[in-house]
Amino acid sequence: MKKIFLAFATMLLVICMSTQSSQAQLKRFSIGPFVEAGFPVGDFSKTHNTGYGIGLGADVKLVAGLTAVGSVSYFHFGGKSVTTNNFTTDYKAYNVVPIRLGLRYKLISILYVKVEGGTVQYTGNGYNGVGGLVAPGLGIRVLGLDVEGKYEAWFKDGTRSFFGLKAGYNF
Repeated sequence: MKKIFLAFATMLLVICMSTQSSQAQLKRFSIGPFVEAGFPVGDFSKTHNTGYGIGLGADVKLVAGLTAVGSVSYFHFGGKSVTTNNFTTDYKAYNVVPIRLGLRYKLISILYVKVEGGTVQYTGNGYNGVGGLVAPGLGIRVLGLDVEGKYEAWFKDGTRSFFGLKAGYNF
């Protein structure tokens, strides 16, 4: 796991550095790293703790106010131990790799709405497979700083949903 995380962090650094040097030629394209936190809701909040993630996002301006967006990240939700009727159930942590594609529309100079869809790959801890996701959000972008609040739902053997906060910087 540590090797995967180190390789992912190195890849982010290399991409960010190479993007910065080519930014003058790619005015309509930006890329950058982000961190995010997910606060489970519904049944998901009964079985799992707050999740944390890291990822890489990119966007391409299409027409006035409309932008195509995409991201790939790694998310970890720790499992809980739940006791009911003197019986304890330990829920295993979820390690997931969400891949999102979507559209962002600028409402005013810094405020935008976004909707993304995609897949989520569950890895490890005895729960594997691929599911779908949908993630509408609202955010602000000032220069390269991007902060977003969102609701995200993952669909595989039921629904796991959470409210999320995402902060990143685009070059």
